[in-house]
Amino acid sequence: MTAVSSLHPVAQADFRITPLSSTLGARIDGVDLSQAQSNETIGSIRRALLRFEVLFFDDQILTPAQIKDFAARFGQLHVHPIRPHVLGVPEVSLLQDQWAIDDSGNWRADVTFIDTPPMACLLYAQETPSTGGDTIWASTRAAYDALSIPMRDFLSRLIASHDFARSYSEDRFARMDFGLERLAWLKRDHPPTTHPVVRTHPETGSNSLFVNPAFTTRILGLTKRESRKILEMVFEQIQQPQFQVRRQWKRNTLAVWDNRVTQHYTVGDYDGNSRVMLRTAVLGDKPFHRAER
Repeated sequence: MTAVSSLHPVAQADFRITPLSSTLGARIDGVDLSQAQSNETIGSIRRALLRFEVLFFDDQILTPAQIKDFAARFGQLHVHPIRPHVLGVPEVSLLQDQWAIDDSGNWRADVTFIDTPPMACLLYAQETPSTGGDTIWASTRAAYDALSIPMRDFLSRLIASHDFARSYSEDRFARMDFGLERLAWLKRDHPPTTHPVVRTHPETGSNSLFVNPAFTTRILGLTKRESRKILEMVFEQIQQPQFQVRRQWKRNTLAVWDNRVTQHYTVGDYDGNSRVMLRTAVLGDKPFHRAER
């Protein structure tokens, strides 16, 4: 997949697309997601997601059930094993207060600790601070494309371990008063899994970097020092500003991103202000790497 080629609005049959950077991100206007969408519109949104990697729908008045129904048009939904959810809608997690603060300051792709991580994630701004609390997304596809060919070849042969416990530690559970017994059960149900360091997108065929600081623990087959240094280099590559788009949230905005080719970061600069978000995720397939021809 190529980078976004133009910053001019693009007209679609059902809505209007305005790119937000030359690498990733676009605003979608002219669609009311509280209404049932046709298969043609869902197909157009999916194609836009593949091209721009993260989409923003402003001024959407949505209930948790409507968010769930819209997300379900793209595939089977994931129920997060830890996060509190909206009453009666387990597929929609509630992010607020200490949960949102704990996630800030940490780059991540969502739920890579399972065998089939989400292909897409949705985040709805129910309540936003007057200032702060922005989210930044980075394109791991663009970060991969910018590497030298020898480095791409080297990384493409590597496998990394992803572990639930890296992000959800005993200390974090203790601070949130969830109980260490529950943590032990969750660790049993979510043992470490492995994914390729370079992932091939199942729909576009593009390659991207698929390791993240939140859940990737080490690269298999390397010494601990080698693994740490390689991961530090890859994380630094992904986090370069030219691969990013930053969004200042406003109430009733829905963001949808391709979790296979992006990572995101919550800026934790809203201490003392309320930030309430609703999140859901669409399960994907088992990551794989296909060598480029």
